[in-house]
Amino acid sequence: MPETPIYSSAAVAAPHSLAAQAGLNVLAQGGNAIEAMVAMAASIAVVYPHMNGLGGDGFWLVRERGGRVRGIEACGPAGRGATIARYREKGYDAIPPRGPEAMVTVAGAVGGWDLALDLSKALGGRLPLATLLADATTQARDGVPVSASEARYQPQPGDALHEAPNFAATFLSDGKPYAAGEVRRLPALAATLAQLSHAGLDDFYRGDIGREIGADLERLGAPVSRVDLESYRPAERAPLTLRRRDATLYNFPPPTQGLAALIILGLFDRLNVAEPETAAHYHGLIEATKRAFAIRDRVVTDFSRLLHDPATFLDPARLAAEAARIDRGRAASIPVVSHSGDTVWMGAIDKDGLAVSYIQSVYWEYGSGTVLPRTGLAWLNRGVSFSLDPASVNPLEPGRRPFHTLIPALACFDDGRVMAYGSMGGDGQPQFQAQIFCRYADYGMSVAEAVDAPRLLYGRTWGAPSLSVKVEDRFDPACLSALERMGHEIEPVGVPYSDTLGHAGMLVRHSRDGRIAATHDPRSDGGALGL
Repeated sequence: MPETPIYSSAAVAAPHSLAAQAGLNVLAQGGNAIEAMVAMAASIAVVYPHMNGLGGDGFWLVRERGGRVRGIEACGPAGRGATIARYREKGYDAIPPRGPEAMVTVAGAVGGWDLALDLSKALGGRLPLATLLADATTQARDGVPVSASEARYQPQPGDALHEAPNFAATFLSDGKPYAAGEVRRLPALAATLAQLSHAGLDDFYRGDIGREIGADLERLGAPVSRVDLESYRPAERAPLTLRRRDATLYNFPPPTQGLAALIILGLFDRLNVAEPETAAHYHGLIEATKRAFAIRDRVVTDFSRLLHDPATFLDPARLAAEAARIDRGRAASIPVVSHSGDTVWMGAIDKDGLAVSYIQSVYWEYGSGTVLPRTGLAWLNRGVSFSLDPASVNPLEPGRRPFHTLIPALACFDDGRVMAYGSMGGDGQPQFQAQIFCRYADYGMSVAEAVDAPRLLYGRTWGAPSLSVKVEDRFDPACLSALERMGHEIEPVGVPYSDTLGHAGMLVRHSRDGRIAATHDPRSDGGALGL
């Protein structure tokens, strides 16, 4: 079984070792967990560009030393030119996933870094921005080896990723993807990071960088403009909470699917499954997921346009009634809407107990695929989750935030332990969070064991109409056979550790001595580091 790294005072976890090192460098210079996370967020944008970037969005959960948990929503709204009429007039039935027409929303991640650093300063953070962005700037300028995860990615048939403007010039070598280990430089992105280092992060929206972004967006004919950039501001959001056994769990409110993550854990808790890694265990998680997604898909939308209070769905009586509808011996056929996407989750806890759970994404791999030539930014395509049906839960309209799969998570235990955890993986994120949390909190696995253990994913396969439960090869065959007898369609993914099943991470700080157990997924290219 894998051993959990234990650190005496501070730790970080990231899906790429260079991003984790950037965070550790900041901690070693006396930086706090927020400052370390900004350094990691900038670095991971360089070394893992298929999963995230400065042209994407981010969500923060921050637990202060005194116990207050804050949320930062750093997701951009649809641009002024993003209207249903625009796409209908061009003959589209849905928003195209690649190219300029996919560049529907403002990139909010950098604004989130800025707001997080304001909070950091209020909590005593003092490191200059140039120090926080130094590793990322050097990595982009000098180049880094392409990761195994990025080299494994292959566009699906019909995907126009490689034809998106400036994609090939930025991410391909002689028209072909880089092999793992080949060094790739991103000079335009390096220049952008250097400019932000001395001009400040607000320059991304209202300064020289913002003007260059705006000029490229206009030239490409994207529905987002410089005016949209100038008017963008991140926002603080109170997290959703769930009281469960001996812990209080925190997740992000709409427009993210954090509600679904907490519902899954609330429903599974009420099933009282005694034995882990059994058919009952996995059946309970799958059925809880179906019911949580059914609620999510009719409730979650832009925070300012909610028709239902999400917290009411976490009421203990409501959760008990929902759990009672789960058949312990038979799979339900509740349909769900599939949401794909790739992302990075990272965590940091410092010597004073300040804890950060953070997630950053461009939605699909490489987002829209379009790279802005003046700044080297690969722009997100999160707006493809909007509907062109004005009667839908999430219709496209200027100024509206799209539905997000991104969900950072925190948990505070009654004995003083603090956990930061999360995963990438679209619809898989709330499922993977539930799997790793229950293994640790309910069934006594170590941090590393909980993240390493085989995972499953309930949802649609790419391009296939049927729902299935995708499983890694390490599951007990007898358990899978029992699930099939219950009515679950089991689909082996063919490998023991699969990117499809998420890149998860977890850090747990023990209050009695301040030690931190930390790990990141063996499915990724990262790990945990600490002091």
